[in-house]
Amino acid sequence: MIHSPEPDRELPWEAGETGEAADAADAVVTPKMRPRWYAVQVASGCEKRVKVNIDQRKDTLGVADRLVEIAIPTTPAVKIRKDNSRQNVEEKVFPGYVLIRMALDDEVWQVIKNTPNVINFVGSEQKLPYGRGRGHVKPLPLSRAEVDRIFKQAEEQEPTVKIDMEVGNKILVLSGPFKDFEGEVIEVSSERSKLKALLSIFGRDTPVELEFNQVEKQS
Repeated sequence: MIHSPEPDRELPWEAGETGEAADAADAVVTPKMRPRWYAVQVASGCEKRVKVNIDQRKDTLGVADRLVEIAIPTTPAVKIRKDNSRQNVEEKVFPGYVLIRMALDDEVWQVIKNTPNVINFVGSEQKLPYGRGRGHVKPLPLSRAEVDRIFKQAEEQEPTVKIDMEVGNKILVLSGPFKDFEGEVIEVSSERSKLKALLSIFGRDTPVELEFNQVEKQS
């Protein structure tokens, strides 16, 4: 989980930068400017690896003064295992992305772009003046509202229950009035820690709502 900047820490936006003027600020800035938050797309499942690589490279390549912080926003979750035991885990808020707080200039841009498993910055695509090829992406800093929302979600999100279950899976009911009934999942609600399954009751398929811990996935 990440935490919002402390009150005495430098904020990731310029004082007085508000509205669309701030959101559309040029990506290439001087090192004297305050760092801003940017989103960077990375290969799926490589968020932590990218974070470690950038942390190592920023010192080696001499940009640590401009590349301030790397965050992988997460929220708490509880994963139900096959034996119905519970495991506390962290779920990524934006899988496939990392947030980087930096004063972005050409040198820092090169460090990020050349890091293994980095795909591109999030920004506006600059079209080529001719031809059909894709242009380059101009990084754009996140707005203050976006950063506030992301940090708030990561800090205040209540733990959700995750289960290895999806529509179409066969299940066996382990407890409750329908114990030992078999059925098929037709809906999964992680937010409510419940699912709906079609159970054959009196020879008719009947939708029944069940708690995650009441069922077991059948192979």
